[in-house]
Amino acid sequence: MLGSPQPWCPPSRYNVSSLDKLMGTTALELKLHALEKLREQELEEARAIQSLMMPTQALRAGAVTISHEFRPVAAVGGDFLDYFELMDKTIGLYLGDVVGKGLPAALYASLTVGTLRGVHKTGTSPSDVLATFNRRLMIRGMPQRHAAIQYVVFDPRSHQLQIASAGMPGPFHYSAAGCRMLGVSGIPPGLFAGTSYETVTVDLRPGDSILFFTDGLTDAFDRDEELFGTERLQELCNAERLASPTEMLGRTFAEVKRFMGGQEQYDDMAAALFHYSG
Repeated sequence: MLGSPQPWCPPSRYNVSSLDKLMGTTALELKLHALEKLREQELEEARAIQSLMMPTQALRAGAVTISHEFRPVAAVGGDFLDYFELMDKTIGLYLGDVVGKGLPAALYASLTVGTLRGVHKTGTSPSDVLATFNRRLMIRGMPQRHAAIQYVVFDPRSHQLQIASAGMPGPFHYSAAGCRMLGVSGIPPGLFAGTSYETVTVDLRPGDSILFFTDGLTDAFDRDEELFGTERLQELCNAERLASPTEMLGRTFAEVKRFMGGQEQYDDMAAALFHYSG
């Protein structure tokens, strides 16, 4: 004979509490996953927007060819560059590096590029462009933020390249005589009011190139924490000075990567190669 039915008892408080915790944990995990997914989508959109601040392809204008490489540490970065033809048939180029990395640096780079595009004008010397750019950045100043930059104008009629620099390394001048670093320096815009800048003029001969680069290349380090440095870059420039602009850039970035020996990239890397065929 079967035993008499047992009276129903509600689950213990321990079991109910465990179930609640499990459900709460699952809901939290789902929420965190959704937030992470949203962050990934926002970063991807930010990357797409930042890509619009970069050239989509090399520039070919008469005897001038300009190509570039950009490798950010994260989805977005603080390096920026552009090159373009101006209304008076001269060719402009700028390359810059915002202090910091990631999304905050990318946002400040957007402010910097927007400000710069409202400054560069036909017939204005690079030093005057940077001086005006500095004044406008000071109005919109942000503590702990500034941007190093080089601004360049080339006149194909005189074959002269004018360069003004503010806190950037280089650039390197490739010629039949070899590769030399041009002495161009200045205080990064956005730090001090009333800063003035120098314009350096270089007479280009057929076959000459100018390599503009951010310090992400020279500050790359290997497993022993030794920097790639400007001397190695100059040696590489000498070895590759007869290569095409695209090959030269590709080999430069490949050599930096080889030197790093598997080390993670620490800083954004950007470079533009200006080539004059004559």
